[in-house]
Amino acid sequence: MADERITLDQRAQMTDIERLRHSAAHVLATAILKIWPDAQFAAGPPVENGFYYDLELDHRISPEDFEKIEAEMKKEIKANHVFERVALPRDEALSMAQRGVLGALGERSSPSKFKLDIIQNIPEGEEISLYRNGEFTDLCAGPHVMRTGNIGAFKLTHVASAYYKGDEKNPQLQRIYGTAFKNKTQLDEYFAMLEEAKKRDHRKLGKELELFTFDDQVGPGLPLWLPRGTAIIEELEKLAKETEFAAGYVRVRTPNLARESLYITSGHLPYYAESMFPPMELLESEGQKRKDQLLADFARKVDEEDALRSAGDLTPEKTKGLEEERSSILKDVRSLRERYYLKAMNCPHHHKLYDAIPRSYRDLPLRLAEYGTCHRYEQSGELFGLMRVRSLQMNDAHIYCTEDQFETEFLAVNEMYLKYFKLFGIDKYVMRFSTHDPAKLGQKFVDNSPLWLKTEEMVRGVLQRSGINYVEVPNEAAFYGPKIDVQVWSAIGREFTIATNQVDFAQPRRFNLVYKDRDNTEKTPLCIHRAPLGTHERFIGFLIEHYAGNFPLWLSPEQVRILPIGDEAPLLEYARGIQAELRAHQVRCELDASTDHIKSKIANAEQMKVHTMLVIGNRDLEANAVSVRVHGKGNLGAKPRCEVVADLLERIKARRP
Repeated sequence: MADERITLDQRAQMTDIERLRHSAAHVLATAILKIWPDAQFAAGPPVENGFYYDLELDHRISPEDFEKIEAEMKKEIKANHVFERVALPRDEALSMAQRGVLGALGERSSPSKFKLDIIQNIPEGEEISLYRNGEFTDLCAGPHVMRTGNIGAFKLTHVASAYYKGDEKNPQLQRIYGTAFKNKTQLDEYFAMLEEAKKRDHRKLGKELELFTFDDQVGPGLPLWLPRGTAIIEELEKLAKETEFAAGYVRVRTPNLARESLYITSGHLPYYAESMFPPMELLESEGQKRKDQLLADFARKVDEEDALRSAGDLTPEKTKGLEEERSSILKDVRSLRERYYLKAMNCPHHHKLYDAIPRSYRDLPLRLAEYGTCHRYEQSGELFGLMRVRSLQMNDAHIYCTEDQFETEFLAVNEMYLKYFKLFGIDKYVMRFSTHDPAKLGQKFVDNSPLWLKTEEMVRGVLQRSGINYVEVPNEAAFYGPKIDVQVWSAIGREFTIATNQVDFAQPRRFNLVYKDRDNTEKTPLCIHRAPLGTHERFIGFLIEHYAGNFPLWLSPEQVRILPIGDEAPLLEYARGIQAELRAHQVRCELDASTDHIKSKIANAEQMKVHTMLVIGNRDLEANAVSVRVHGKGNLGAKPRCEVVADLLERIKARRP
């Protein structure tokens, strides 16, 4: 899919750190040109955690080249050149590109071909500008820092390949990545965070802790949950069900596939087709009868042609007529096949559940909840551990309400988010409020400008009155209404998108969903799509990295492991009694009855990040006690058995660490 062009309004909203990184990209291009003057540059934007510049060059840049590139960058920064902005007419910009001046240190024999293409795609009437720093001149709408010397600490990180404008039909370019911060302290902290992130990588820990796996025969992006990972899933579902029950939700179940017509009605086809698995074509039993009739008709047409040929009466006109009739019959046969799609989203199914029963204003708000399994066709290059998968279980719900009820319901959903944040120790978050682009109505967004403006203002008002931390992002709404993406930061400061909250004014109308109001007239409800815990896959991936695999007691895959010091029968009997007592209360408790030395047993439990270890020796047996050891805290000493069991049960019930 082609990269979308950043608008001037979006550029104007760049943060200070984005401006700094954008400027660093220009300094990178300057340095590369000092070493390889023939380099042709395409685009060099700031991105999350850094910047890049795409270029075409015969020499293949590698990390071994970074030292000399960085040395040239330091010279440019030390020179403290001004970033000078110059607005110019389109004709002049095109002339400069033809002379090879743009993205260059001066005039060259070859045109600046990528800059030329970019200019030709700038909308008529939009201002065109360039920026100069020292000898380097680049086509750019900005913004930048004042001087190259304002770029603090930087480092080049890696090289990748990328198609020009993200389109595989275009030339493949080299993409040089780097990052930049205001000072060296922030840069060092960032790379320290990356090192810690490697240790916390959910793919690494997921394998080591036996939580999930992937298999080539099953297919890419289709995680298989092992028993320890499934334990986490079941705890999250239990949490969601308890929370939603208390908030007045009712649970539903829907199938994992549906006819094509359902998704045409919802509008997911064609808007969402690229993210759905290809359809299955099936012939229902009633269609089989009709198919048999049509095939018999087809056979008769063949026989008719043979008879005419034998009689010498087959004219070109008759041949053409019979071919057209047979073609029409085959077309009718193909049309009998029903197309089914794997469910990529739960909302159309929930709309059908709403519509299954006549609704009154007294029934609203109606909150339908389901941990629904969905399948989405993510491109293979976009798959990433649990964060981008093709099979996902979503903490989904749809709230059908009146306009008067909207603010209360929307606030309640946000309060649910905040409750979860507190429980999981998520201290930093932001709500990304995504709105539509009026220029893309009927293309990327449902074509109903008044309802877009109305619902966006409703969401904006709720966010402002509630004091929730949010940022507004244009052109990223769902196709049917404004949405909120929930961004959170893990314990080490890594950013994740874990959940979404959407307002839908379009689908209830498309499905003709109505309720009888107080005046006995039919009205269309609003629909709030919400998924506070996102999907199991993405949220557990986040939690693995957030906790570094050291889950709190209530969420730990193995909450307790009993470690006897020896294998004498009385000691093992005592240990099994404690295990049975805990398991009777649904505590995930295991017993290491091996003949390993106690140090090895402890090491094994620590390696698997078992939350609580109960070490039992003969003294503990005689005193009806256990020695408690907690992962990451060490030995907490001997305590009475009944006291330890009661404390474990209370902490698990209260979901305390």
